[in-house]
Amino acid sequence: MFKILIADDHAVLRIGMKQLVNDDCAFCDPVLFGEACNGQEVLELTRKENWDLVLLDISMPGRDGLDVLNELHHAHPELRVLVLSMYPEDQYAVRALKMGASGYLTKDSAPEELAKAIEKIMNGGKYVSAELAEKLAFDLGDPHAGPEKLSYREHQVLRMIASGKTVSEIAGQLSLSVKTISTYRVRLLEKMRMKNNAELTHYAVQNRLVD
Repeated sequence: MFKILIADDHAVLRIGMKQLVNDDCAFCDPVLFGEACNGQEVLELTRKENWDLVLLDISMPGRDGLDVLNELHHAHPELRVLVLSMYPEDQYAVRALKMGASGYLTKDSAPEELAKAIEKIMNGGKYVSAELAEKLAFDLGDPHAGPEKLSYREHQVLRMIASGKTVSEIAGQLSLSVKTISTYRVRLLEKMRMKNNAELTHYAVQNRLVD
């Protein structure tokens, strides 16, 4: 029995993913599915049961999806996680892989890509699209700063600034001091070679880092 936990806050998408797996992933038949609609449910279900694979959306209510991924990796380092997200692959895939994901797939990918990704991951590999793999090859050695150069916390602060939160609001939400958040802000401005919050927000919106 192959056990897959599908984590997405949209019931229709969970149903669709089940159908795709059942139709296209003959190598993992039969499949027992579990469902979670937020990050907390993902963490609770992975504590209670063993799963072969988690299909994880990183944009769900409650806890930040990358934070959930990070906790999953530390609590269950052997657990395979395929991130399925609406966020652009070139902005999030490398970060997700560094944080322990086994693969990254955008939700607008062709259905057969899901089967390819699952098969590769379950055979011990990592999965990104051919387009991203080519881009990464060209980007090797690129001296220009970008979001991949940011730490997880810096990236999180960038997205929260872009969503309109103040330093004080971010500090409260992350249970950190205002001084610490201000330090993260200074660092990410330096790494992104930007001058102010307006430039950070413009970049984040233009590159679909925020909803």
